[in-house]
Amino acid sequence: MYTKRIGKKLYQVELNTGGIKQLICSYIIAGSKPLLVESGPTNSVPNLLLGIQELGIAPQAIEYVAITHVHLDHGGGAGTLLKHLPNAKVLVHPHGMPHLIDPRRLWSSSQEVLGFVSEIFGKPEPVQEERIIPLTEGTFDLGDGGKLCVLETLGHASHNLSFHESFNGGVFPGDAAGTYIPDCDVVVPTTPPPFYLDLALASLDKLIALKPSALYFSHFGKADDAVNRLRDYKVQIQLWADIAEEGVKHNRSLEQIRDNIIKQDPVMTIIADYVKAHRIYSKTVLENCVRGFMDYAKRKLEKQQS
Repeated sequence: MYTKRIGKKLYQVELNTGGIKQLICSYIIAGSKPLLVESGPTNSVPNLLLGIQELGIAPQAIEYVAITHVHLDHGGGAGTLLKHLPNAKVLVHPHGMPHLIDPRRLWSSSQEVLGFVSEIFGKPEPVQEERIIPLTEGTFDLGDGGKLCVLETLGHASHNLSFHESFNGGVFPGDAAGTYIPDCDVVVPTTPPPFYLDLALASLDKLIALKPSALYFSHFGKADDAVNRLRDYKVQIQLWADIAEEGVKHNRSLEQIRDNIIKQDPVMTIIADYVKAHRIYSKTVLENCVRGFMDYAKRKLEKQQS
């Protein structure tokens, strides 16, 4: 079974990307107008299609695939997926649209930044322009009285959207609210370069104002106590930023800044060994996300000195 019911008309799909459980999931809102959230990466599209099949949803009935952003793990599989969903269109931020139409630059930069992880996710295929709906806000009818509202939540990326569903009152934040590790019930930052702290904090305030009942993380799964988690994440990324700024001022290495984060962040102190041993998070959280804060700190320092 790939699917798991997590709310009214709402299902989580374990994509089992690269054979790694609890790494990436998609979601299906199975109303009279079924909608998918996140295509996931190319290499796990077959598992998503099996999840759709498990729920007895006809592929031609799906009208929309909502993509929080176009990074490989969230929207990289859209071109491949749409070959199997003849009537579906992709909802995506306008800044992400060019990378769906022509994903060559996205693939090249992903290989450079992610290394071996990009191969686990797989090479993206193009999406036809006429099958894309670019937007930063809007409301979509899910049938049965349900609606999906679109919010622009930048910071993690210049093209991150979040989606609020009315059946349960929860939010799909993409990477705007971090990575949820269900085994440990904690959230860790998702902040690869270029990361923009001020935008990220403003986006979290926007999500907090919704008072969501739950967060549906793409990495990974449903988490309750949503408002407190969002508030805690604001504190956490500010802490990482402060540590990175101090490190950059004193010309500390990525490894030194990473180690200071592990020492000073109560969450990282608890789960450091888990993350270090993880095939993906050891690369993304402990290297790319730290580098995102260092990049932010360097830009801030340069601005102060100019």
